[in-house]
Amino acid sequence: MNGRSRFLPVAIVLIVILGGAAVYQYGYLGVQGELAEREDAASVKMKTLTRYLTLIADKPALEKRLADLRETRRREKAKIIEGQTAPLAAATLQNTVKEVITSRGGSIASERVEKPEKTGDFTTVTVAIDAILPDTRALGDALLAIETQTPYLVIRELDTRIRNFREPRDLTVRLKVSGLTEGK
Repeated sequence: MNGRSRFLPVAIVLIVILGGAAVYQYGYLGVQGELAEREDAASVKMKTLTRYLTLIADKPALEKRLADLRETRRREKAKIIEGQTAPLAAATLQNTVKEVITSRGGSIASERVEKPEKTGDFTTVTVAIDAILPDTRALGDALLAIETQTPYLVIRELDTRIRNFREPRDLTVRLKVSGLTEGK
């Protein structure tokens, strides 16, 4: 029994040491890991909260910038021909050019709408117009009115001829005028 009694205290000490190691490993270190994870989660939430507070503080500046961008878009939209589709925009362009020519004393001999061209986000519509203008001053005024008008129009081709060489008054003019539209 003397051999057994020596073994028992050593076994108890060994069990206490192993139990303490297990409690330390799975208890204390586990709790420390959980605490570290919670601290990390709390710091991430604080950073997110700080970003949200910064965004909320910047809201008036962002709203002002948005209003400025909307106003810029409205001004830029005024520079293109309105029309939901390319044929409607071409008709608007055609009427605009006819009005400019007829208001300068000219008359329209013929008019054609050319095939629209896709250019990036926009569509280019072109109309070809044959007109008769009374003199070069009317031609100059019409060209100036077309080029300086809003929405922006571009004269792609211009062919001018005297209608009658014996009486050089009337001019026969062939114009190709283009403009941009958002139409499809």
